[in-house]
Amino acid sequence: MPVRFAAAAAWIVACAVACPALAADPDPVPAPPLTLDDAFSRVSQAHPDLRLFGARTDLLLAERDQAVLKPALRAGLDIENALGSGDTRGFDAAEVTLSLAGVLERGGKLDARRALAQGRIDALAIQREAQRLDLLAETARRYLAVAFARDQGDIARTDVEQRRRTVAAARHRHQAGASPESIVLTAEAALARAEMNVDRAAQQEQAARQHLAALWGERDPEFRIAAVDPLALPALADLPELADWLERTPELARFVDEQRIGEARLQLARAAATPDLDWQLGVRRLQESDDTALVGRVSLPLGGARRAQPQVRIAEAELAALGLERASRGISLYSTLVEAHGRYRVAQREVQRTAQDVLPRLAGAERAAERAYRAGATSYLEWAQLQSERTAAQRQQLDAAREAQAALIEIQRLTGQPFVAAAGAPAQGTAP
Repeated sequence: MPVRFAAAAAWIVACAVACPALAADPDPVPAPPLTLDDAFSRVSQAHPDLRLFGARTDLLLAERDQAVLKPALRAGLDIENALGSGDTRGFDAAEVTLSLAGVLERGGKLDARRALAQGRIDALAIQREAQRLDLLAETARRYLAVAFARDQGDIARTDVEQRRRTVAAARHRHQAGASPESIVLTAEAALARAEMNVDRAAQQEQAARQHLAALWGERDPEFRIAAVDPLALPALADLPELADWLERTPELARFVDEQRIGEARLQLARAAATPDLDWQLGVRRLQESDDTALVGRVSLPLGGARRAQPQVRIAEAELAALGLERASRGISLYSTLVEAHGRYRVAQREVQRTAQDVLPRLAGAERAAERAYRAGATSYLEWAQLQSERTAAQRQQLDAAREAQAALIEIQRLTGQPFVAAAGAPAQGTAP
């Protein structure tokens, strides 16, 4: 038996040596890239600002249940003429009354309380939608920051490749005695600056990724974002159409619910002018004569209308101020929309003109300067300057695209529309 065990062990070792892929663990499957929709979903599920609305809803539901309760009935027991002096000593002359009392609400107070509580619950849904749009807009901004940092790295790596060709050409001409050593050193310094820009872009991308992951509470992000093209800018609706959408944005829709709440408060204040009726009904037993009698009491407070007038005036003033606040907010939002719409159109035009007119000409000029420099027909400075201008134009185009995307996100947040754009644009996808 030991011989068999030893043979089996030797066979297992031989298989492990001959087939190392079987002995080693399989390579882990890389996680799929994070899309903007994935980021939206993570924020919607994990961010405490949205989860807090669940607790607020439970609180308002409990307050509504409390508001619709009618005044409680009160049971009473009164004992009179007992434990006194003289003839009332002891309980022989005592009078015992068992009563039931309550309040009869008048003026529609119960309905007003119910309307006020329900209005606050309905307004909470609008508040949650506005908060959700703000968070999704911030998510899109941070996602774009990662994409733009990655594109900055791509531009920097392209610049490094250009500078390496320049260094190689300068060294070749220096070895041939056609150019001084200072040209080589200058080209190497430009290469070093380009490599430094690559490192800086990598650090910016990592910082932007951590900033994005912080929205759903991730401390050490390992994800990579999906391939997006920040230069792909969608067509934007005209300003009148955007203004129509603006009227339905949650920031203005909340005033409708606040109007209902204000009207419910006014109705409750007016209902307070109608006094409630206190009633009491009971049975009294006369211990001395062993008789029983029915007793009752009704009371009505006076001066209710005069006391309710201050609250009525307060509620009316709040309603009037709400209308003015809504008008002021509408003007402010429209001004912001106009400004964002203009910024988007200007930046979009700059991105398009740079791609169509500027970059192709600079690329052709840079290639022509390289050929001329290698042939000795131009100086190093002319070639290097064209390389710098081409890189600067690419970065300027990317900055214009960032400005356009930021304006687009602001327009989507203002109008309350989903984050839907043309294919390839980073601010795309349907918000969860």
